[in-house]
Amino acid sequence: MSTVDKVTRRRFLTMSGVTAAGTLAAGATQVNWMDLLTAAQRDPLAPGAGVLVVVTLYGGNDGLNTVIPAADPAYQDARHELAYQPEEVLDLGEGLGLNPGMAGMKKLWDARKLAIVRGVGYPEPDHSHFRSMAIWQTASPDRPATAGWLGRWLDATGDDPMRALSVEPTLPPLLAGERVAGASLPESGLRLPTGPLGEAFLALGAPQPGEAADAARAARSIADLREAARLLGEARARQDEEPPEDEERTKGASAGGRGALGAQLDLVATLIEAALPTRAYSVSLGGFDTHADERGTQQRLLTELDAALSGFVERMQRTDRGRAVVVLVYSEFGRRVRANASHGTDHGTAGPAFLLGERIRGGFHGRQPGLTDLVDGDLKETTDFRDIYATLLAGVLDADAGRILADHPGRLDGVLAG
Repeated sequence: MSTVDKVTRRRFLTMSGVTAAGTLAAGATQVNWMDLLTAAQRDPLAPGAGVLVVVTLYGGNDGLNTVIPAADPAYQDARHELAYQPEEVLDLGEGLGLNPGMAGMKKLWDARKLAIVRGVGYPEPDHSHFRSMAIWQTASPDRPATAGWLGRWLDATGDDPMRALSVEPTLPPLLAGERVAGASLPESGLRLPTGPLGEAFLALGAPQPGEAADAARAARSIADLREAARLLGEARARQDEEPPEDEERTKGASAGGRGALGAQLDLVATLIEAALPTRAYSVSLGGFDTHADERGTQQRLLTELDAALSGFVERMQRTDRGRAVVVLVYSEFGRRVRANASHGTDHGTAGPAFLLGERIRGGFHGRQPGLTDLVDGDLKETTDFRDIYATLLAGVLDADAGRILADHPGRLDGVLAG
């Protein structure tokens, strides 16, 4: 993570209004690999239990160049060189198409495993990254809140921080409650001793004919630890791999971290398959603050997002626990309808959110905002983001959404199966 990423993340934590965030960012809730292994053995996730994976796109993703109304003359007139042509997009119907970098998600759409929620935002939108992200993460558009929306879920349903996990070094405010906070993983993976000491240690895990029951259990534990070190250590190593530094990778990175989403989701998949009792995970991809030279930068990021999400959903389809996973993808706001003079777009308002997984009834949800019926050049919100949260809290996490979201009444009807 670059210096600018660390500074902006820390600033976001400070400005979010979630009072516990400073302590959380310092690692007060970090867990180690042995904590994870112990939790999976002590309290394994039930095969049918719903799991929510929240993907945050930091920086404000341009929704109009993600779910694209390419045939709309108003879109072409407002975007000029930044606009995609109808033959370039991946057709979804209803005059909309996915960005050409999202071929994997188009396959999920065709399989009815991708729902696109249109016009998502909140009343009286704020163009500040930090205020808007704080609103999304606390689910409190009207007034500053001292806990994240999943943090309040933790407060309401128990005191085990392992039920919500961030795979990043800092815990995002959405997982910070008033009295309970989610956990975050340390920067280093699980590694066993090497050399002669490591060989001797692993030899203890070899079964011996006629050994006592206690000795056999100890041997199995060592063998299990060796396998966990292989799986979790490899996944964490992939997460820690940094892509090459170049101009293209750092464009648009002023409001969030860079890359490695596929590795984060690979780690989450491993933990789900290992039966960790976690019900909510947080991962992220940054770089979407595309004020200049947007088209190439955003398409590269969306291609990375597409590969990470489609691979994760495909992997989750293979197990009972994986088939109960639902993925939410959101960004703090969309972009302005009209392109700026730098071939980019400035901070806007409403945009699309994605829901993915075996439990999702794919298709469009919510009304597409009109491109000629604007408020000060911005799209009108047609779906309150709290409708999504309430649906996921009740339908995936088995929670009382009203208690957590201050009795917000809205829901997304028909998006969840079963």
